[in-house]
Amino acid sequence: MTAQDSATTTSTIAVGSTGTAPAAPSPRTRGTLLAGLGVVSFSLTFPSTAWGLESFGPWSLVAVRSTLAALIAGAFLLAMKVPLPERRHWAGLAVVAGGVVVGFPLLTTLALQTSTTSHAAVVVGLLPLTTAAFAAIRTGRRPSRRFWVAAVAGAVVILAFTLQQSGGALSTGDLYLFGALLVCAAGYTEGGRLAGLMPGWQVVGWALVLCLPFMVVGAAVALSLEPVHLNTHGVVGLAWVAAGSTFFGLYVWYRGMAAIGIPRASQLQLAQPLLTLVWSVTLLGESLSPAAPLAACAVLVCIAVTQRAKS
Repeated sequence: MTAQDSATTTSTIAVGSTGTAPAAPSPRTRGTLLAGLGVVSFSLTFPSTAWGLESFGPWSLVAVRSTLAALIAGAFLLAMKVPLPERRHWAGLAVVAGGVVVGFPLLTTLALQTSTTSHAAVVVGLLPLTTAAFAAIRTGRRPSRRFWVAAVAGAVVILAFTLQQSGGALSTGDLYLFGALLVCAAGYTEGGRLAGLMPGWQVVGWALVLCLPFMVVGAAVALSLEPVHLNTHGVVGLAWVAAGSTFFGLYVWYRGMAAIGIPRASQLQLAQPLLTLVWSVTLLGESLSPAAPLAACAVLVCIAVTQRAKS
């Protein structure tokens, strides 16, 4: 057999054994899938928090969840031998830590003491619009008019649904939730910017580690002041908000945002309150308003428009 025949045979065997390689998904597709997975993880946060409150006080739950998440993140950073971030990134990491790791969990947990998870979910449905606005201010990018029209329409639908559920009045819990919107949008925006400079999981990891000393002290103080009554729901809820929502969810979310952009990723969160409504019914036994399916359809239309609009 000649060298040419050998090469031809080898090539034929290779093609025959492997066939046509499937096309790899585009970066935009991968980013959308990752951000969507983050939304699914976040949608379980409120029901898990409600479960956690069966065993812990609000301050204890937030401090312990952040401590556990920081320990998980720290272990990953050590195992991967990740160097410390550059000094210029620490201010941004502090914004992520204050908004996403501490502010949003604390304010929403306080709100859930008086609000149902379904009510809290629709209020926090305003987060995509808030995040898009913060991103426009922070990055200087201006999404198209079509994008803004669809985003505002989705926010109006969610706000109307919220007011209909609460009888047209805002409660103290709603004020906590609106505060949570602001701090979380700031954290998402800064985290999305940093995820373009370093891997998203490192943004989350260092933000969590930055909070660790404060959360350890906070957990010790809160656990000494608030009673603890452990049960299965409480332990499962704590485990999910620590490992699922706070670490894994933020990890895939920031990777997705880095791939498809902050405004486009933020609009995927319009689906989050609808998913949370499903979990509220199946996990907590809450009842839904007849308006929920209509709101769901309207919001999904807005998601489709924002995903197609140029941003």
